[in-house]
Amino acid sequence: MSREHENELLAGLVSGRDEDIDLARCALEIARAEYPDLDTQYYLRRLEFLAAECRNRTAGLAFVPALVARINEYLFEELGFRGDLETFTDPRNSYLNDVLDRRVGIPISLSVVFIEVARRLGLQVHGVSFPGHFLVRIECAGGILVLDPFAGGKPLDTAELERRRARISVDGMAPPLEDLLQPAARREIVARMLRNLKSVYMEKEDWPRALRTVNMMLAVSPLAPAEIRDRAFIHDQMDYLRAAVEDYQQYLVLSPGSSDFESVRARLADLRRCIERLH
Repeated sequence: MSREHENELLAGLVSGRDEDIDLARCALEIARAEYPDLDTQYYLRRLEFLAAECRNRTAGLAFVPALVARINEYLFEELGFRGDLETFTDPRNSYLNDVLDRRVGIPISLSVVFIEVARRLGLQVHGVSFPGHFLVRIECAGGILVLDPFAGGKPLDTAELERRRARISVDGMAPPLEDLLQPAARREIVARMLRNLKSVYMEKEDWPRALRTVNMMLAVSPLAPAEIRDRAFIHDQMDYLRAAVEDYQQYLVLSPGSSDFESVRARLADLRRCIERLH
């Protein structure tokens, strides 16, 4: 199957109503780029097995915090799922198959595991795009329960959430906590997973994989200016000059008021002159 066709499959998975998007399938489709022979059905069955084991351990429980505590006990204590503090930027932490195999991940990938298990138990669970550190929220009587799967599913009280909010404030200002804890759209979760992976590969200067990832992002969001700009930069690093020119041009059209408009325009002019000298 061609990479273009696989990107079309991913785009199809995130089309339609957001509540119909299957996060696990999307995450495994992302992983297929690195593992072309990936058996997605095997890993979907793994999630079903985890959910079945949790169902056995939570039988008879109706109080949501107690049910969540039992899920945490199974996933993070018995099985040993944990956040990777030592090699956070290891790409394997972003691929769901690797996370399930190694039981190690980053906040968003561990959150996806938790979400996919909890929703199979009938819990009203959502991701939370908290700045800098992805979280999970569960609806329960009288409010919400906020968890940090990277920290073993630790429940976060208001005081802790306010401390985290303070850390992302600029000049003492940050959005209200209520806004920061809004449920993330599943489409946005997929996009954030891809952005994390793209950042890993760009930091490592692994340009072919960075290009592959940004192309997946653009299959999901075809006119995302930041992704078009990043693809232009990647093309530039790979000496794909004409492709870089096309992307830089499109970025300038889409983002005429951007803070980097002038620097991008200058680089575009340099590339055009370079192409002219080659001919």
